[in-house]
Amino acid sequence: MDVVVTVAGEDEREVHLAEDATYGDLLDAVDCSRHEATALVDGRPVPADAPVEAEAVSVLQLVKGG
Repeated sequence: MDVVVTVAGEDEREVHLAEDATYGDLLDAVDCSRHEATALVDGRPVPADAPVEAEAVSVLQLVKGG
């Protein structure tokens, strides 16, 4: 499945995932740690172990170095 992912502060990109992928797999695909970022669907956080069911996901990095 293809999912449009928008990482806060970065560009939007399309990610190809397995049909049984979780939101944790999606975070891995965009190089975000499951401990330092969260996936949002319609502005609401979703658990990393939940199956991806959305066509568009936002990712909010909770911790960012600087």
